[in-house]
Amino acid sequence: MTELIARTENANAPEVITERGERAVFCGLTSIIWLHRRIQDAFFLVVGSRTCAHLLQSAAGVMIFAEPRFATAILGERDLAGMADCNEELDRVVSELLARRPDIRRLFLVGSCPSEVIKLDLANAAARLQGDHDNRLRISAFSGSGIETTFTQGEDQCLASMVPDLPTAQDATPRLMVVGTLADIVEEQFRRHFTQLGINEVDFFPAARADDLPAVGPGTRILLAQPYLGDTVGALRKRGAKLISALYPLGIQGTLAWFQAAAAEWGCSAETVQESLAIPIARAQKALSRVRTSLEGKSLQFLPDSQLEIPLARFLSEECGMSLVEVATPYVDQSLMAEELARLAEDVRVVEGADLDSALARVRANRPDLTVCGMGIANPLEAEGLRTKWSIELVFTPIQGFDQVADLAGLFSRPLVRERQLEVGSWS
Repeated sequence: MTELIARTENANAPEVITERGERAVFCGLTSIIWLHRRIQDAFFLVVGSRTCAHLLQSAAGVMIFAEPRFATAILGERDLAGMADCNEELDRVVSELLARRPDIRRLFLVGSCPSEVIKLDLANAAARLQGDHDNRLRISAFSGSGIETTFTQGEDQCLASMVPDLPTAQDATPRLMVVGTLADIVEEQFRRHFTQLGINEVDFFPAARADDLPAVGPGTRILLAQPYLGDTVGALRKRGAKLISALYPLGIQGTLAWFQAAAAEWGCSAETVQESLAIPIARAQKALSRVRTSLEGKSLQFLPDSQLEIPLARFLSEECGMSLVEVATPYVDQSLMAEELARLAEDVRVVEGADLDSALARVRANRPDLTVCGMGIANPLEAEGLRTKWSIELVFTPIQGFDQVADLAGLFSRPLVRERQLEVGSWS
């Protein structure tokens, strides 16, 4: 049964309707794909079933002769029958892995959803293994279970598991910490922009190397690059850090507001930021203008999947001229989404959670020009003549910052352009 609860925590923001029911989203294990690309000397060991192994292999597209930095410790028949001590088996697998891969500097034990795995205390196992290999590497655990997480929340669990290892800042000198996985090229661009603004003490978490752990303390200012990191923010706040409330760096306006919010902590005015970043802003505006024509006036509906839905809706409506039919997202953290919600029109339907059958019924009734959804839902909708965009592409592609604005808009314009090309082709 579906439960609908309308709630408004910001007078200038649209109501958020909480809807309970079945959802269709990837589990948090999927986040390993972009995390292992970012943290280049880490290894992710999933404790799970063959289904988990197939999911990761398919999502990553790893060829059989490659040596990736993730694997699955598959539960066998002896494990399932209770004939083997799972902790002893896990210790053996980890020892064999570390003997084979001496380059690993951080090992993550990742829990999945089989009941036999849920019974395991992976946090205690990580602590035990840390004692056995203390001088060799850091070991921690987090959950990627589909019962507990949607696919982007796997990153939140991973980063939160790293927070206890961050060193304590020795003084309260202000220092910026950008939190959330970014592509290397985006980090380089952001560092240049921060330098232009006179902000030189900047850390990125996670860093490309596992041992590059930023210090945290009362002087730490958190600036989120991703909107789904509530647990990580909570853990950092307990260490004394302060969150900077801002839009997310998606689109020109979002990226500009993101830098302005950070610069304000260093006493820099919004006007000064805009003047300092005038060149990349102008470049982004020119690039976006070529894509906007394909999106302007088109209707758009989001099904819940990535937790990027609200910032993307703001960008596509404000800067690309799209009409928002409905914005559904797995979870709305009001403290992390306050700035984004305030930028949406009050009449936009925002749904937290969503019931799959009800959501699909609304898509079929609305027939939007484009529906953003998971892969499993996209093909049936395409068969019904509805154009779709896979939301998972949005975490595998660099989309943050000024220089990525046209690429971000292009992800949404391509299905519409392809449809027009097919229509023209069918008449020729």
